Amino acid sequence: MQFAETIARRSTCTRLAVGTVITTTDYRKVLAVGYNGNASGLANICDREEPGNCGCLHSEENAVINCDAPRETKKFVFVTHLPCVACAKRLINLGNVEKIVYLNDYRSRDSVDLLESVGIPVVGFCPD
Repeated sequence: MQFAETIARRSTCTRLAVGTVITTTDYRKVLAVGYNGNASGLANICDREEPGNCGCLHSEENAVINCDAPRETKKFVFVTHLPCVACAKRLINLGNVEKIVYLNDYRSRDSVDLLESVGIPVVGFCPD
């Protein structure tokens, strides 16, 4: 989770900095990382100021884009904030996500039921 928090610092979103790390289930390999911000080559600013519609790509979305591991590879996802419904769907399509661990709640918890309906447990991070 500390790595997700660190990668979130690269975010260019003015409202909320979010980071995502996708690992193997034995934690030995980082398969992908992502943070929220504008698309590559565009200005490092939000397109709009409207919460939830700033135009930034979400961290989970960028991590899925960056993940070139085969669908068969079992994965854990660590994210600084509970995913939104759209990102939950992206993580479902990534394939073989065994668990999603998040640190902070998001303004909507609708993604939890969706993820759990397809067998992906969603757990709050509990530091040792």
